[in-house]
Amino acid sequence: MFTKIDFTKHKPNTPVLVWDGHCGFCKFWKTRWEFRTGNQVKYITLQEHSHDFPDIPEKEFKKASRLITKDGKIFSGPDSAYKAMWFGGIKKWHKWYHKYPFFQQLSDHGYNHIAKNRSFYYKLTVNLFGNNPTRLRPYWLFYILFLIAIVYLLNEIL
Repeated sequence: MFTKIDFTKHKPNTPVLVWDGHCGFCKFWKTRWEFRTGNQVKYITLQEHSHDFPDIPEKEFKKASRLITKDGKIFSGPDSAYKAMWFGGIKKWHKWYHKYPFFQQLSDHGYNHIAKNRSFYYKLTVNLFGNNPTRLRPYWLFYILFLIAIVYLLNEIL
């Protein structure tokens, strides 16, 4: 599980989200969030910029993304994504994360599971939404309709 870190002394000039530049899943969703947040958040890779925050161990950047605000406050794991979306105008996820303990636990455990299985979830993401993060396609809807059709046909045959 990733460690939540609250603060850094090395304050950025603009909010930054530090992500793993070697991860396809991370890149897909970083691109999506970047599209949504515009210039409100700067997205930097841990490989190139973890040294900009020497009071945060690099191994912690490898475990989870971190959003660092101008006042040095750090949001970790799923809340880094929720806080990035906050800057993009979608505030409910970050609010829920801090308001509902069950949502925070579900988010943290889900994030941890995805982090340990990034390759699988990247393939799943592309299969469900397409390969363009700025223009998601609802392929998942076609999969559901296809499964319903198969169940219906099997029910008719049997």
